[in-house]
Amino acid sequence: MAASWGGMRGLGTIVRCKGRRLLGQFRGSASRHATRLGIASLLSFIAIVAIAGSMVWAGNEVRAENESVSIKRSSERTTFSDAEIADGFFKIAFGAELRLAGGANRVRKFDGPVRVFLDNRAHANRRADIAAVISDIRTYVDRLDIALTEDRNAANIVVTLVRDHDALVRTMRSLYGRKRADEIARRLTPRCLSGFGEDGQHRIRRAEVLLTSDEGDFNFLDCAYEELLQALGPINDDRSVPWTMFNDDVQMGYFDVYDQYILNILYDARVRPGMTRREIEVLLPDILPGIREWISNANSVRQLGASNDSGHWSNSPLLE
Repeated sequence: MAASWGGMRGLGTIVRCKGRRLLGQFRGSASRHATRLGIASLLSFIAIVAIAGSMVWAGNEVRAENESVSIKRSSERTTFSDAEIADGFFKIAFGAELRLAGGANRVRKFDGPVRVFLDNRAHANRRADIAAVISDIRTYVDRLDIALTEDRNAANIVVTLVRDHDALVRTMRSLYGRKRADEIARRLTPRCLSGFGEDGQHRIRRAEVLLTSDEGDFNFLDCAYEELLQALGPINDDRSVPWTMFNDDVQMGYFDVYDQYILNILYDARVRPGMTRREIEVLLPDILPGIREWISNANSVRQLGASNDSGHWSNSPLLE
């Protein structure tokens, strides 16, 4: 399940904006146990998890792909018409599931490098999993500069890892205030959540992701991928799109091909923060051929790497 809201206290995530009035929107559904936050004019929120390849590199560590991920990947649909891609993009990149205030009819995205800091408050060490997710995102999104950083002050996405649901609720209360956190907990029973803050030009300036570590490897990955990807801008969940992880009835655990299309459209250099649906419709015929070629090539390299047990398909450093 996913949700978004605003008006929270605290530093980081969707919160703590001194001297400003925060307006928000709720999104939620009961099947995913994931929660998202959003704030009109300042903040919005999202969710996800996973790992990729048959063998995956995380830093210097080669890790076997989760068995459930491998099974899902083997039956994945990877070919889509332009109309199917466009339909999902407009449903997922625009709007928000339960809106409390403000509109969401503009493109929202980072317009510069994205740096992710991991705040580990759990017993489990999930750093390698988060590193693999970020590496995967960087590998499959052509125009996105994303990497882990050890410097929290340099980060514009903070991933907070907590042990379990109780710890998640306590963290939500500390960040967003008891009233908002308890309302979300009552309605959604979340196991993960994310959100972002946007400026007046709909540029994402800061995002936060909260993940629990004790839900098992596949559920953790499913949450991590969805939440991190949604923190990049595509905040809406839509059950009418059956191929996307941004559907409360779908669990992936990896960065699927359909969602690669969504993120590559969003982060194409010609797509700017604040653009309307009509403006994107005009651009899509020019954008999609290049994106198709990029995704085809990137996944061909992944398949070749998997067959050679290599699994890491990016030459750029993961950690700055």
